[in-house]
Order: sequence, then C-alpha cells, then structure tokens
Amino acid sequence: MSSITSERLLFRQYHDDDFDFLMSLLSDPEVVRFIGNGETRDENGGNIFLNWIYSTYEVGENIGLRLLVRKEDNTLIGHAGIVPQTIDNTLEMEIGYWISRKYWGKGYATEAAEALLDYGNKQLDTQRFISLIQPDNISSQNVARKIGMELDKEIVLGGRNVNLYSTK
Repeated sequence: MSSITSERLLFRQYHDDDFDFLMSLLSDPEVVRFIGNGETRDENGGNIFLNWIYSTYEVGENIGLRLLVRKEDNTLIGHAGIVPQTIDNTLEMEIGYWISRKYWGKGYATEAAEALLDYGNKQLDTQRFISLIQPDNISSQNVARKIGMELDKEIVLGGRNVNLYSTK
C-alpha cells in the first residue's frame, strides 16, 4: 500500500483515539462555517461523522478523510482526503481539506490538495476530481484554483448552494 505524503505532511487514517482532535475541528465555528450546514457538532454528531469517515475507508485504498500530520513534530493540523460523493446520480471523487484554525494561512491546504491530486492521477488513474465549495469560502476556492480546478457548475447540496470545482 503506497501512502500519501507531501513535503511537510503525512496522511494517516483516523482511529478512535483521534476523536478529541476531530471534535476540535467539528466544534470550531470558524472551521465548520463552510462545511455542511455550517453548524458545530456535539459529541453525538462527532461520533456520527467519525463513523462516516470509517465507512469511506471501505471504498478503496487511501480513499476517505485522512489526518494531516506535520512531519517535523507529529502535530495533527487538519484532515484531507479523496472522498466519494454522488452528484446528479454520478459517483465523483472529491478532494476535500479542512485545516485547524491555528494552522491557516501556511499553505497546508494547498499542499495537501496537490498531494491528493497527484496520488489520484498516478495511483488511482483518475483524471477528474471535484471540490464542493460554498460560494463564500474564498480560501477553499483559491486552493482549488491553485491545483488547476475550475468552476464547473453550481449545484444545491443539502439545501445549500455549492460551487462544484473540477479538474476536467
């Protein structure tokens, strides 16, 4: 199994003992502002989300959200991954990324997204990837553009308007 890495980051699967870190992301209003319904989650919501993450691991090798571990000090700084999404009855592979607020602005999201795109192109032999980004999330739109994505279309997902960026 080839793992996903980048210059500064290791990607690894979630485990039950990572729950506190996951909750640090899910309970931060700024981190979840543009995720889903934009609301923080309590422990029950966190457990549901962690179980969803685990279910994505069953789709395939290196699929699903992975913890981002900073190589220099083993610090957890966020999560990112290639996540299966069904859009308009079509299975798409989304490159998703969340960075813990204290690590914003350091290029980690772009670095993670580039590593995922490279892995997906070379190891999964997939050329089309998407990112689902809410219209006001300028930072994530910038990351998508930096890795070569363009706005493909606007869709409604979970009752919210979402921009679908894609590589092709």
